[in-house]
Amino acid sequence: MNSLHELTNWQTVFGVLSIVVVDLTLSGDNAVVIAAAAKPLPQPLRNRALVGGAACAVFALVLAAFFATLLLHVKFLQIVGGIAILWIAVGLFREEPPLESSAKQLSSFWKAMWFIVVADVTMSTDNILAVAAIAHGSIELLLFGLGLSIPLVVFASGLLAKLMDKYPVIVFIGAALLGRVAGQMIMTDAFTVQTLAPSDAVRYTVEAVCLVVVVGIGLWLKRCRVPKSDS
Repeated sequence: MNSLHELTNWQTVFGVLSIVVVDLTLSGDNAVVIAAAAKPLPQPLRNRALVGGAACAVFALVLAAFFATLLLHVKFLQIVGGIAILWIAVGLFREEPPLESSAKQLSSFWKAMWFIVVADVTMSTDNILAVAAIAHGSIELLLFGLGLSIPLVVFASGLLAKLMDKYPVIVFIGAALLGRVAGQMIMTDAFTVQTLAPSDAVRYTVEAVCLVVVVGIGLWLKRCRVPKSDS
C-alpha cells in the first residue's frame, strides 16, 4: 500500500515537472508574439498592448482548455494564425514613423491586438493539449498547468519587449522563432493535413523556409536602411 502511495506521489511530481518544462517551452511562443506585436507602438500604447495581449492570452488558454480538441479540427484556423504570425515577424524589422495622430495610434493599437488574439487562440491549443496529455485526466494538474502559463506569458512578454529594444539580435532570434512557429501552424492545420498529408520532412522543410524567409527579409530591410556613404 505504501509503495503504491509513493508511486502515485512520484507520478504527481513527475507530472508537475513535465508541465513546468512544457509551459516554459510553449508559453514562450505566445510571449514572443505579444512582445513582437507591441514593439512598434509608442511606450504608453505598448504597455496597454502588453497588458491587453496577456489578458487575451489568458482568455485564449481558458478557451482552448474547453475547446482544444474542436479547435484542432477547424479548417484554416491555424493557417490564419500562421499568416498573422508571419506578418508580426516581418513587422519587427519595419521602422514605423512616429504615430502623431491619435487616430493612427488607435488604429495601430487595435491592429496589434487583433494579431495577438488570432495568434494566441491558435497557439494556445497546442499548449493545452500538451498539458492535458501530461495531466492524464487530473483536473489539479491541468489547472496547475493553466495557472503556470498565465504568469509566464504576462512577465515574459514585457521582458522580451524591453530586450528587443536594447539588443537588436533578440529581434532576429524572435523573428526566426516566429517564422518557425508560423510554418508549423500552417502545416498542421486541419485543411493542410487532410489535403496534402505532409510528411514530417515536408513540415520541417516548410518551417525552415519560413524561418529563413523572415530572417532574410529582416536582413534586406536592415541593409536598405543603412545610409550610403558619399563616394
